[in-house]
Amino acid sequence: MNQLSQPPAEEGCPATGPDAGPGSGSGSSRWPQNDLDQRNRLYGHLGVARAQEVLVKRYGFTSTVEAFALLRDVSQRCNIKLATLADAVVRTPAPDHDAELWFPNRPRYGPPGLPFLPGGRDRHTSQGLVLKAVLHRVLTITQTPMGNVQLAESGRLRLARHTGLNKYFTDFFAFVDASTTLCSQAAAERRQVTVRDVATAPVFDEASRHAVLQANSRAAHSVPLVNRAGVPLGMVSSHHEQPLAGFTRAQLAALWQTGVDSGRWLSWHWNTVVLDALEQLHATARNGTRN
Repeated sequence: MNQLSQPPAEEGCPATGPDAGPGSGSGSSRWPQNDLDQRNRLYGHLGVARAQEVLVKRYGFTSTVEAFALLRDVSQRCNIKLATLADAVVRTPAPDHDAELWFPNRPRYGPPGLPFLPGGRDRHTSQGLVLKAVLHRVLTITQTPMGNVQLAESGRLRLARHTGLNKYFTDFFAFVDASTTLCSQAAAERRQVTVRDVATAPVFDEASRHAVLQANSRAAHSVPLVNRAGVPLGMVSSHHEQPLAGFTRAQLAALWQTGVDSGRWLSWHWNTVVLDALEQLHATARNGTRN
């Protein structure tokens, strides 16, 4: 895919929710809560299960239980989400056989500046605080109290932070892997995307339309959080109680810059904090399996 070349969005782009899943084809717009819970448990466990299998094969653990204990321990010690660590284990090339270090001679650098993030430098190293500030910044620009942040993990978008959205919405969109969603379209096309009116957008499937409308959202806007190569590492979206007429060029430019700044911070976090966690996991596994 080509690197993004323009900051402003094109208005009026379509968006839909997941095109398959619990309740699909049932004639009902609302998914049963049990189905949502089952899907979210499944998606939540899949990435961890894959990482467990990788670790068992790589380090010769006697069971996936031992591998899970290592993942959980390193996740807690390094203060990163278990899902993030598991995703990193699965998609990061394996260390050389018997290598003491997974990432020898890895360059280290401090976190990039975030103009919209108040407080001391220590705040710049906490993903939770950064995502909270990113969401606040976008909702301030778009002038709405409702929104969410998603991170790209395990081939899908995982809901990482939200405000003003009810439980059914956050359960329904806890994981997004369909190609016909507002956030996935913006991610795939590496640009901002606006849905002016959820109620009349013909491309919505009825389950997704219901999930958005029942949260009192009639319009939405998504911004990709891109690294220096223009690759989206996450998404931030605003939701609006009334249909949107559109945003000014100044708003769109500010939103785009927020996505660029945030994406570069996420890239730093991956290349520093997450890789530090993988290094610690590797060292612990090697020491624990030596006899």
